[in-house]
Amino acid sequence: MKAIVVTDQAAGTAGMRLVERPDPDAPRLASLEGANYGDVVVEVHASGFTGNELEWPSTWIDRLGRDRTPSIPGHELAGVVTALSYGTAGLSVGQRVFGLTDWTRDGTLAEYVVVEARNLAPLPGDVDFTVGAGVAMTGLTAWQGLFEHGRLRAGQSVLVHGAAGAVGSMATQLAREAGAYVIGTGRAAHRQTVFDFGAQEFVDLENGALEGVGGVDLVFDVFGGDIGRRSAGLVRAGGTLVTVAGPPEARPADGLAIDFVVVSDRAQLGEIAQRVRDGRLRTNIGQVAPLDDAVAAFNPTERIKGKTVIRVRP
Repeated sequence: MKAIVVTDQAAGTAGMRLVERPDPDAPRLASLEGANYGDVVVEVHASGFTGNELEWPSTWIDRLGRDRTPSIPGHELAGVVTALSYGTAGLSVGQRVFGLTDWTRDGTLAEYVVVEARNLAPLPGDVDFTVGAGVAMTGLTAWQGLFEHGRLRAGQSVLVHGAAGAVGSMATQLAREAGAYVIGTGRAAHRQTVFDFGAQEFVDLENGALEGVGGVDLVFDVFGGDIGRRSAGLVRAGGTLVTVAGPPEARPADGLAIDFVVVSDRAQLGEIAQRVRDGRLRTNIGQVAPLDDAVAAFNPTERIKGKTVIRVRP
């Protein structure tokens, strides 16, 4: 099979290469003796890639700390199940699926991938594979940040950083649908995009206006650093700062600060897929490129707005 591999952490995305790798051993996987309990083989139709995953230790080592290069990056996918191992529940061969793969195993920038079945959900037939791959990571991250960790409720206010971005746009739409008052942030050029995704206010991060925001119930942070530190002071008493940028450097004076790593969840993926079908959740895909052009797509000569999705099969 064709696959993108990485071998040098220092090289970043410039070190990606398109190679031929052996297909997953479907006959062995499907036998009790050689299987990992609950695994499936998926023929990948579309894949996503998170920009900073080459900085994650799990890209380079396995659960026991052993080097696993050359490794296949990418953990977001949509495709078709081609084989089941012993113990698989809830999926069948030929079924359309989407979701996330385990961080410490080879990923989805390949024609086939082995995934734990529990990390996948059915993808409705009227949702394109490109869309499924485009909302798996971004939608789950927004959902879990808002509702699991942020406990957002109708009538509350939320400040969404990077509201024109791949994750921020999902958070903006989901929060607005949940009945929250949404303040989106970004660069001045993103103002209209932020409003188009449903924010009721916009804050330009380039002009120092962040401190003018009144106290909010929830901050959804994707940046960390200086913006994360400044945002801690915007949380009202009893509120929460939720971040995906690592342990927060500052905490609200009278509230919570939570950093989290997204996990795949079949029920939540189903909620996201239903909202996509209903038109309540709009994808934010900036470009779609074939697998043969994936290396160039991840090393663009100009800034791309939104998510880059790799179309593995036409």
